[in-house]
Amino acid sequence: MVTPMPSSYDAIILDLDGTLLLPDETIHPRVVDAIRDAEAAGKIVMIATGRSKISALPVIESLGLRTPISLFNGCALWCPVENRMLEERLISNRTNARLHRWAAERDAQLIVMTAGEKLALAPRTPEEARNFDGFIGVQHLPRPELLRENTIRLSFQINCTGTSSAAIAAEIQEAAAAPIYISHFPLSILPRHKTNPYSAIDVHAPCQGKAEALRYLSESKGIPAGRVIAVGDADNDIPMLQAAGLGVAMGNALSEVQAEADLVIGSHETDSLTRAFDLMLAS
Repeated sequence: MVTPMPSSYDAIILDLDGTLLLPDETIHPRVVDAIRDAEAAGKIVMIATGRSKISALPVIESLGLRTPISLFNGCALWCPVENRMLEERLISNRTNARLHRWAAERDAQLIVMTAGEKLALAPRTPEEARNFDGFIGVQHLPRPELLRENTIRLSFQINCTGTSSAAIAAEIQEAAAAPIYISHFPLSILPRHKTNPYSAIDVHAPCQGKAEALRYLSESKGIPAGRVIAVGDADNDIPMLQAAGLGVAMGNALSEVQAEADLVIGSHETDSLTRAFDLMLAS
């Protein structure tokens, strides 16, 4: 892909898994240096992740970032300075109840996430137990106790052998019988799940997905989307790549993500992410 002509960029939005994080969930030292250089130059570094607050905060705290973090695929905004949620988009109680009924009828593994809780059925098989590898702070409860008000995300983990996560997502959309935002991906895109046949289908309240991070920068920092670089690797990153002035896909990104990007760089297993910072600092 041809590198776009240089423009002027004031902010960069980074996905975590498959983008900022190495396979062992550390950050390449040169990328850490690039983050520090960007902040010293007055640029804004923002994280936009599908992770919950519970699992994202250790990464954020290790970097000492002060810009709010977009969590739950755009459905929450956490301020590390004020140590509180600035925004939460909640699944309505009626929609929530419908989707719990669908999960019970399908006997599907369900993970319920609020701002401060992560609840799930106890794994029923070794395969389901494997799906929780890397999860932080999960409490296991019987299915009737999983229904919660103030739910930000319902995550369905389903073996999609013989079907597709998109087909399951369509079933869930019909079961919701109300506007929702769905993202879905095969767990095999995660380093520790490369041979896993399960997919995660994540349901949220209506929103713009990770493009909500660009809305925040526009409304709160006065930075228009055209002056933002966004970097990601998975389907849930596409909304922010499409909306940003420069959408960058990692070399390990899904093919459909690379197709939506303005620029494709190297794998997250290297220091390739520094290239995106170089483009911002050169502007």
